[in-house]
Amino acid sequence: MNLNTKNRYRINYQIRVPQVRVNTEDQQLGIMNTEEARILAQDKGMDLVEVVANSNPPICYIGDFGKMKYEAKIKEKEQAKKQRESMQQIKEIRLTPTIAEHDIEYKVKNIKKFLQEGKKVQLSMKFSPRELNHKDIGYQTIFGIIEKFKESACLDTQPRFNGRMLSCLLSPKAK
Repeated sequence: MNLNTKNRYRINYQIRVPQVRVNTEDQQLGIMNTEEARILAQDKGMDLVEVVANSNPPICYIGDFGKMKYEAKIKEKEQAKKQRESMQQIKEIRLTPTIAEHDIEYKVKNIKKFLQEGKKVQLSMKFSPRELNHKDIGYQTIFGIIEKFKESACLDTQPRFNGRMLSCLLSPKAK
């Protein structure tokens, strides 16, 4: 229910059909003249809001339109938050072919943390032009890291070159 657009819902005098089906929060009032429904809503200090325009007769709701917009906005934000949370995140770990052993251990610790959180990990190794002559060193480093995660992760994409980058993708194994 997106209420951000003003033209989506007609309220009060914007409703121009002769008869409407009227609902309140707790009951259905049935089919009545639009003018009667509008007067009933004004007596209660509420608005007459057309929620289903394409039915015959249109369905209207007696309630506070501002509150309705506010609740719809909050609901929309919650749905967007759930959608963001449900999306699989990919964390990137950058390496070089000449990386030190201690640095590899540190990167492995971070990879383990990301995989435990359920995130995919992309290993990216950037080569300088001179290092491209020794691609075997890069492959050894990448496969050494992959070997450490045989039990906890599966290899989605094999290590491959894309320009000067050697990359592969690890994902956590299902439990």
